[in-house]
Amino acid sequence: MAQYFEVHPQHPQPRLLKQAAAILQQGGVAAVPTDSSYALVCHLDDKTAVDALRRIRAVDERHHLTLLCRDLSELSSYARVDNQQYRLLKMATPGPYTFILEATKEVPRRVSHPSRRTIGLRVPDHVVTQALLELMGQPLLATTLILPGQTQALNDAHEIREQLQKQVQAVVDAGACPMEPTSVIDLSAGEPRVVRQGRGDLDALGLVFVADDAA
Repeated sequence: MAQYFEVHPQHPQPRLLKQAAAILQQGGVAAVPTDSSYALVCHLDDKTAVDALRRIRAVDERHHLTLLCRDLSELSSYARVDNQQYRLLKMATPGPYTFILEATKEVPRRVSHPSRRTIGLRVPDHVVTQALLELMGQPLLATTLILPGQTQALNDAHEIREQLQKQVQAVVDAGACPMEPTSVIDLSAGEPRVVRQGRGDLDALGLVFVADDAA
């Protein structure tokens, strides 16, 4: 049965977040709010939790998972970027952007893309998520909370608890999220390539989304 933590969206109660962090430290999967939508998160180094996260989403190892980071100071441990790419990341964070980057050896192979050796990384602009990451002291592995057969993320914490109470160990309720996915930018091949246009403003980064003609 999932534990339910109702927290203030701007001033989350530390006691409640510490309990949620403890659940994640012990290998649990949690539903948490972000600046784009609710997400499923787990401890980066816990294989059982990562497998459970993928099982809930019904995705395989080719589906890019994302590291939620406190700030860019954690970047060098998990991804390789050059100076130009770092400047772009600095402009975009914190915010609703996900960057696909070349993973370092610090990232377990089971959570990076199997053929490309890449990982998604983002710094969310959400008070509650940031407070939880601060308590964890390291990034959380995350994926958007879209259930199998659905196209939109769940946005109501009560509904999340009702539907996933036997599959997740915690639900952190900080109210509704914007319900728009992040903009996804692939930096793994050098020059930025916009994979998905979402909530993150591409104009602010000097980028343009070019739709795939084959799509």
